[in-house]
Amino acid sequence: MIDIEEVLEKFSSNQKINYDQVLKKVIAEWQIAEIRPKVLLHSCCAPCSTYTLEYLTQYADVTIYFANSNIHPATEYARRKLVQEKFIEDFNHKTNNQVNFIAAPYEPNQFIQMVQEKELAEEPEGGARCTACFHLRLDAVAEKAQADGFDYFGTALTISPMKNSQQINEIGIDIQKFFDTHYLPGDFKKNNGYKRSIEMCKEYDVYRQCYCGCLFAAKQQEVDLKERNKEAKAYLKEQGIDLKQAIHMERKAFLEEMKKQITIHS
Repeated sequence: MIDIEEVLEKFSSNQKINYDQVLKKVIAEWQIAEIRPKVLLHSCCAPCSTYTLEYLTQYADVTIYFANSNIHPATEYARRKLVQEKFIEDFNHKTNNQVNFIAAPYEPNQFIQMVQEKELAEEPEGGARCTACFHLRLDAVAEKAQADGFDYFGTALTISPMKNSQQINEIGIDIQKFFDTHYLPGDFKKNNGYKRSIEMCKEYDVYRQCYCGCLFAAKQQEVDLKERNKEAKAYLKEQGIDLKQAIHMERKAFLEEMKKQITIHS
């Protein structure tokens, strides 16, 4: 597989790196080698996965990894997870792709504890709390990618114009040093990627949330979490799922995944 650090060596050390161009160079190497790698792609929500999947599935076999314990409240998490699964199902049907979906265990207490221990609760949006959150989720996807034998791990976060793609890619590159898998760079907002994501949300009738999901950022932005909880509950009810059932489904899926891993490695 192509290592991003080998590609980066071709860039000047004092220039700002265009990670969209880096990704294109990696893809070009795949095509020369006539390979179609397996990619485990972290997605924070369905909207961020729209154009990202449309682009990457041309060159790789992609599995979405929904690892987002930062999302609050639990009803909102359950809603976003279901919307993500539905989008993948609809996308596969429309494009004849076979994108898979894996959900990490929902452990919001782990995220909150991390924020409190590092005293990040009052950090502004885009500050040190977000950096720590990126580390937490990219580390989780790298660990899963290694465990399941994926060639690459990456994230759809860079499609957002509100996220620092330079920082996200630097974190991914640092994390890959600790795992036997490769980080896949990218800046998916480029090439009108963000604009295309909005178009695809309309095409697929995808729910676009009004905040990233974090409790602390929501409070700073004065998001009405009671209203978000009410709307999420109503959505789950429309789908025939209550919160207890959603949590039960989450735990059941996690246990089934653990059993599968035990079987694979036994």
